Amino acid sequence: MTEITLIFQLPIWVESMNNRILIVDDEANVRLNFRIALEMEGYEVFEARSAEQAVDILAEHSFALAILDMRLPGMDELELLAKMRECGTSVPAMIVTACGDPPHAVKAMKLGAIDFLQKPLRPAELRNIVDEIVKRHAGSDDSLFETFAAHIASAKRYLRAFAKTRLHLVKALELNPRSVEALNLAGVLAELLQDYGKAKKYYAQAIKLDKSYYPAQENMRRLFEVDQFGSSKEPINLGDDWDLWSLS
Repeated sequence: MTEITLIFQLPIWVESMNNRILIVDDEANVRLNFRIALEMEGYEVFEARSAEQAVDILAEHSFALAILDMRLPGMDELELLAKMRECGTSVPAMIVTACGDPPHAVKAMKLGAIDFLQKPLRPAELRNIVDEIVKRHAGSDDSLFETFAAHIASAKRYLRAFAKTRLHLVKALELNPRSVEALNLAGVLAELLQDYGKAKKYYAQAIKLDKSYYPAQENMRRLFEVDQFGSSKEPINLGDDWDLWSLS
């Protein structure tokens, strides 16, 4: 493999401010990819493979941004964010996840997360978003504007993600309108968009087609518990070997 030496000049705005980025992810390949992408922009990158390790690093150094994986072993990213705020650490935090989870995002935003993005992230996309967040955070003393800008940026990204999901589900149901898996996923999407009536109809259709299809039964049971008791500990079930996550 040919070794390539990259020579570049740091942007003036990077040289004149804290340019440290902390990446917290238990996957070594993810940390490496993020490190390479950001070091090319002149950032000084620190890595932590767990939330506990991140707490120690945050106690020793100041950072322009912390990039947190949503599914950390042990202490998860919400607990890490809470710990950071308890310790008085005001570093902006960006959460990266392999699956969209709006309820989780709301909790993260309440704890001060400044953005919430989905994997996979292309290097150019990561660099652009990090640059935008770091410059915005460093250049604005107006906390209200900062919060507004962060929420608007995240909202736009979520809208694009949901639009893609809906498009694929529509196409899947056109190809196979009797697919219990597609109907269940359509119910999940409707539920995440808070259209609970439509979600129940999709789950009910799936159950009617296959009374033994457990994911739709579990999702329907969760909605029933939310209606009756105001909350539920039942996780969203995407079916098969997909990840489960909780709305509670």
